[in-house]
Amino acid sequence: FPYTTLFRSVRLNKRAPRHRTTERDHSVVMAPAASPSDWYNSLPPVSKAWGTACFACTLLSQFGLVDLRNLYLNWALVKGKFQVWRLLTNFCFLGKFSFPFLMRMMMIARYGVFLEQHTFAGRIADFVWMVLLCVGVLLPIPVLVPSIQIPFFGPSLVFTLLYLWSRENPNANTSIMGMITMKAFYLPWGMLGMGLVMGQDPVPDLLGILAGHLYYFLAVLHPRTGGRRLIRTPEWVRAMCYTLFGVRSAPAAVPAAAAARDRKSVV
Repeated sequence: FPYTTLFRSVRLNKRAPRHRTTERDHSVVMAPAASPSDWYNSLPPVSKAWGTACFACTLLSQFGLVDLRNLYLNWALVKGKFQVWRLLTNFCFLGKFSFPFLMRMMMIARYGVFLEQHTFAGRIADFVWMVLLCVGVLLPIPVLVPSIQIPFFGPSLVFTLLYLWSRENPNANTSIMGMITMKAFYLPWGMLGMGLVMGQDPVPDLLGILAGHLYYFLAVLHPRTGGRRLIRTPEWVRAMCYTLFGVRSAPAAVPAAAAARDRKSVV
């Protein structure tokens, strides 16, 4: 399949502007790329950085250049030997080169890019804060539930993006491998079922759904029912995004357009 078909972003949000300045420059919807390098360069910064890290980790481990034992999540080593990098590197491995790995990379390229370019258009710091909050939900699980020991939470975080995309576009028509058609709202459960058929462990995917739903409830559902908005992006995250991506921080207050979109989005 041509990469422009496999990896193009779904153009469902008609409210996304054609062009924005400063931070919003990274949210412009790109035309179909003329070459693989053009497509890669057109990706928004956060999804591109994470996807590149995941691909590089799999590639290097495949050739024995990286020992996965130095990357997986091990709280005993984090606390005992201060190997804090494991808190991040465990999200950068999606498995060996295989069909599940390809599917997860495609999900980053489709659903992660869509969220960053549309749902969080012009709000890259909010997107980063969303990812960090979901990471914060997943990391303590092996400590809180000792029976669940997952060395790499990358697949769970990918499923979080899928779940949030499905909640943002619940009535979009989609399919699994072009064979089973369904509304986007049910896509996470369809993908979960496909994983079961392929013999995959459903627990990582379920944890990803849990993290995504917790964020969606606090960020969208609770404020929509009149509750206080509990999730606000800290200024240090905005400063970090400016340092890493050269993106100017948006105002700390929730933009009126974003609040209006939250009220109109379909549950």
